[in-house]
Amino acid sequence: MHEHLIWAEIRLDAIAENIRNLRRAGSSAASMMAVVKANAYGHGAIEVARTALANGAASLGVARMEEGIALRTAGFAAPILVFGPSLSSDIKEMIRYRLTPSVYSMDDALRISEVAITTGKKLPVHLKFDTGMGRLGFTGQALSDPVTTVRKISALPGLRIQGVYTHLATADHPEKEFTRHQIQTFSRLLTSLEGAGLRPPIAHAANSAGLISFPECHFDMVRPGIAIYGIQPSVTMDKEAFPLKPALSLKTKIVQIKTVPAGFSISYGRSWTASKPTAIATLACGYGDGFPRLLSNNAEVLVRGRRAPLRGRICMDLCMIDISGIPDVCTGDTATLIGKDGSDEILAETLAETIGTIGYELVTGLMPRVPRVIMQH
Repeated sequence: MHEHLIWAEIRLDAIAENIRNLRRAGSSAASMMAVVKANAYGHGAIEVARTALANGAASLGVARMEEGIALRTAGFAAPILVFGPSLSSDIKEMIRYRLTPSVYSMDDALRISEVAITTGKKLPVHLKFDTGMGRLGFTGQALSDPVTTVRKISALPGLRIQGVYTHLATADHPEKEFTRHQIQTFSRLLTSLEGAGLRPPIAHAANSAGLISFPECHFDMVRPGIAIYGIQPSVTMDKEAFPLKPALSLKTKIVQIKTVPAGFSISYGRSWTASKPTAIATLACGYGDGFPRLLSNNAEVLVRGRRAPLRGRICMDLCMIDISGIPDVCTGDTATLIGKDGSDEILAETLAETIGTIGYELVTGLMPRVPRVIMQH
């Protein structure tokens, strides 16, 4: 097997187990859409999609048309919803590749329908209503009078409304009132549509945190993202209440070891200086790989099952750690930046919290030059 200087190990068995557990947590009446946008949150969209569909997911969610085309080109036949906006120039390609666009406004609906008409096809779409995210979606009068909105779109000759959805802004927060408000708003919308005979077949709202914490928002479909990959939606959520298995480990090689004297400084800007003779190991990992520079002097890695602190600024391609007190470390040894080594583990979400961000950003930020090594077991 080819060796790498840095690599991410992806455990498909962990993803499979997370999918099955999330599937069981969902309403028995709700199908599951596996969200595989951003290269499956950095884990590799093709392998993750295959694993998800084999373990209970019925459809796939992506953010961009190109992500959906890549899945179709790889042979996936399952329904694919595109969450993000679609350019008019995208619509014919979306029809060709059987991708389902999201519609956020009446102008959006008119524009997409006009292009669909030219192909002689009726394009299935999902309508997104903004119940409190403040991002994309019908709001204002369209939200307060969804019947009129949906009736107008239903009359457009190029569209077929297949689904309606919203997105929860704070389902991963300890405070639950705003999430309940969003769910109630969306539920009233569905009741109005049902009363008018206009409720689409698929209604959905549950992201990972919604699936885990709010069974009342499971509706017809749940769409977990980050939880599939074994990362808690938020560090404030009780990981014991719904255990997840992290699927990604980030590892690198020690490429040089040296002992520096007291007074010797490490890396750009001389931000760390040895107070005594110190064993320093250089790792083949840097911010050019997606290991954030903000972690400089502010995190640890695992070497031979023990913690070694980062010393000095993280460089584009390299970083340095203090291995003093860890016996028998050799050039060529593995250092674990995210993941388990022996009985200790560094979680993506706790590492991210150190620098004021979230686990999502850490794993999706891993660069293409970091090879993903698929681990079946």
